Amino acid sequence: MQYRIRILPRWFIFLLDLACVQLSIFFSFILRFNFNLEEVAKYDISMILVASLIINGVLFYLLKSYSGIIRYTNIEDTFRLLIVNSIAALFYFSINTAVSQFVPDVNLFPISTVVINFFITNFVLITYRLLVRYTFNYYKETQRETDKIKAVVFDTGEHGLQTKRVINNFPSSNLRVVAFMDDVLSKTGKLMENIPIYSSDEANFKRLKDEGVELLILANREISKELLVHLVDTSLKYGIKVQQVPPIKEWLNGRLGAQQLKDIKIEDLLEREVIKIHNDKIHFELKGKRILVTGAAGSIGSELVRQLVNYKPSIIIMCDKAETPMHDLHLELQENFKGANVKSYLGDITDKVRMEHLFEIYNPEVVFHAAAYKHVPLMEDNPSIAVLNNVMGTRILAELAVANGVEKFVMVSTDKAVNPTNVMGATKRVAEIYTQSFCRTLMNTFDEANGGTAPTKFVTTRFGNVLGSNGSVIPRFKKQLDKGGPITVTHPEITRYFMTIPEACQLVIEAGVMGQGSEIFVFDMGKPVKIVDLARRIIRLAGKEPDVDIKIEYTGLRPGEKLYEELLSNSENVMPTYHDKIMIAKVSEYDYEVVKAKVDKLLTSAKQHYTLETVGLIKDIVPEYISNNSTFAKTSDLDKKLN
Repeated sequence: MQYRIRILPRWFIFLLDLACVQLSIFFSFILRFNFNLEEVAKYDISMILVASLIINGVLFYLLKSYSGIIRYTNIEDTFRLLIVNSIAALFYFSINTAVSQFVPDVNLFPISTVVINFFITNFVLITYRLLVRYTFNYYKETQRETDKIKAVVFDTGEHGLQTKRVINNFPSSNLRVVAFMDDVLSKTGKLMENIPIYSSDEANFKRLKDEGVELLILANREISKELLVHLVDTSLKYGIKVQQVPPIKEWLNGRLGAQQLKDIKIEDLLEREVIKIHNDKIHFELKGKRILVTGAAGSIGSELVRQLVNYKPSIIIMCDKAETPMHDLHLELQENFKGANVKSYLGDITDKVRMEHLFEIYNPEVVFHAAAYKHVPLMEDNPSIAVLNNVMGTRILAELAVANGVEKFVMVSTDKAVNPTNVMGATKRVAEIYTQSFCRTLMNTFDEANGGTAPTKFVTTRFGNVLGSNGSVIPRFKKQLDKGGPITVTHPEITRYFMTIPEACQLVIEAGVMGQGSEIFVFDMGKPVKIVDLARRIIRLAGKEPDVDIKIEYTGLRPGEKLYEELLSNSENVMPTYHDKIMIAKVSEYDYEVVKAKVDKLLTSAKQHYTLETVGLIKDIVPEYISNNSTFAKTSDLDKKLN
């Protein structure tokens, strides 16, 4: 049972400090004369003690050195005592000087005794306070030691020390930091604040687990991605939970609270460093511009808007047909970006009249086209709708962009457009082919010398799956986890490239600035990730064991789905850019008139919702499109007819 320890009254501390001062004065004389009491007796000790009592009593009262709570003594308290004792020493010198002038034979405070007394008094007053503090802390720790979770802090820098102090000194904390982890200082075998420092070797994780450690706290947010993955995977292997200290700007009143520790997100464990782009040209290109973002209510579109606001465009027009998500985004922007000129425009990109109205009113200078249907199984069941939205919608916007003198048209594409095996990916490839051939035709016919207007530059960005986007595996896995499982994976070998939403949008914006027309930008996304490994990590991050606490079930490939995604087709290669992680795909060139005729025919079929004919016409435009695990592969002979 833990008893409440009462705070001693201030008058008691006041009297205790005066008693310590008196004893220090007396002992200073004894020490000065080497314990020769006959020499000490030559001084009027009683008068000296009275003078010391009055001087220190007044100083203690004026400077409130007795007012602090002893068990919470800190640097400010000790500094205050040093000031009191320094002033008292000056008074002793002054009194001794004044008395010696009037009574030459009397020496109340010898200089040597005053110096000795200064050090003894400080030592006694500060030491007894620290002893009380450490005794109290030891008592408090032993009272709750069995109830606390043992934790290790990774980082021996300032953030690591602050984290340890906050957690161990926080009265209601259920944590207790028992060690630090650092791969440099650990080799010296040193202690820090009286607790050991371990390296991040796997053997040390096992040792810490055997000692009862249940939590690893990452205080250093600047560690490499490789090290982060190692720490998390090794911790989870031994059943040690991992949490992270938030950025300093999120600390409450500049201080860290134990309750602010955050769980590691699966997005943090991409097996590559997050690509950061620092291009001053982006600000120059976008500042003061009128920018249109289609699909603005979606995960990619909304993040595009959030990032574009920072470049201070004159206006951002958010176009989407989803009313509620658009309303939520508008409220968020009003709250977080006060003063930003952002307009919501409800409209379907396949509605040409509505889009003409948009361009007529706002006359955008830059278009970021993120609107698309993207769910593979759903589009496999509705190919005509996929064509109308992904192809016709793109064509309408592209033609309006040219007609209204838009400077840049940046289209968001997907790695599923490469060697497509499904309708969704194939329609995005058709959109790529159309915009590229359209752009080349414009550039070939442009004659600046004859006073023509510079053509619209069409740029495409192609990247893989986006962690946390609407419909991605991460939110679905988390929902399944919350229900107690099972977590469903289509195939044990299925892999995907992943990137975060901010990363994807950063690439799209960069492409809009870098692109000079008709390029397809691809992204070095590192190694592809096995979906089943992603599922296991999510389960372990939740403190569960895969296939023990939460089952993983395989449901089979969905219609149109393939095991491995690609960023380039067999006939494509890449050219480097100024950034080693961003490349330009060299793709086949198409004659615009031929493409236009085929797209016209495709859209006519799609408007009639002819399923097989529509898919066949897609395959005619995209010969590398071979249906996989789909009714278009099983029940039709389309691929054989076209190959």
